[in-house]
Amino acid sequence: MPELSLVAAFFAGLLGGVHCAGMCGGLVSAFSLTLPGSTRRPLAYQLSCNLGRIATYVLLGAVAGASAALFNRALPVQRVLFAASNIMLIGLGLYLAGVFPRFAMIEGIGRGPWRLVQPLLARALPVDSIGKAVVAGLLWGLLPCGLVYSGVVLALASASTMRGALIMAAFGAGTLPNLLAMGLLAGRLQPLLQDRRIRAAAGTVIAASGVWGLLKLS
Repeated sequence: MPELSLVAAFFAGLLGGVHCAGMCGGLVSAFSLTLPGSTRRPLAYQLSCNLGRIATYVLLGAVAGASAALFNRALPVQRVLFAASNIMLIGLGLYLAGVFPRFAMIEGIGRGPWRLVQPLLARALPVDSIGKAVVAGLLWGLLPCGLVYSGVVLALASASTMRGALIMAAFGAGTLPNLLAMGLLAGRLQPLLQDRRIRAAAGTVIAASGVWGLLKLS
């Protein structure tokens, strides 16, 4: 199960780029537009933002895995959590494919805390230094997102601090190509990722991976 979770997390992040375009496109554009006009290192700034974001994911994964490990000692629920994580992937896939729009309601979980984070993120703008880019990325990682929550549930299912962190690192690595490209191309990638056919194809693959995970449990 651990290896399957790492693969599922990576491809959920990679194929979930169609969701990232909508959720993170505005933030990526904001970061890009506030870069120093004379900088010759846009890649360094974009990488710093994204590595900060992934660091937050890794921390969330470690906390989720550690919490589940403590709970699992009293009441073994790892298989239940693994089943729940794959059901989340199925829901996410159907949402991306346009079949299950209500899945977006799960993002409401983090909207309250996000209101507290937004003023801190505003202080990190403009992103005119590498340090501020990292800070902005760390805060960006707390953006309410069903895709991220699916990864966190996978980390929960690991019931391990280290595996939870690794799962979210794999998830973050999967998200990196799309979000890095969006930052460097100043949003020109968004229309492509929002294409219905691409969303349907990506959603189908993610949902299929969730089904496969459930079948592995039987």
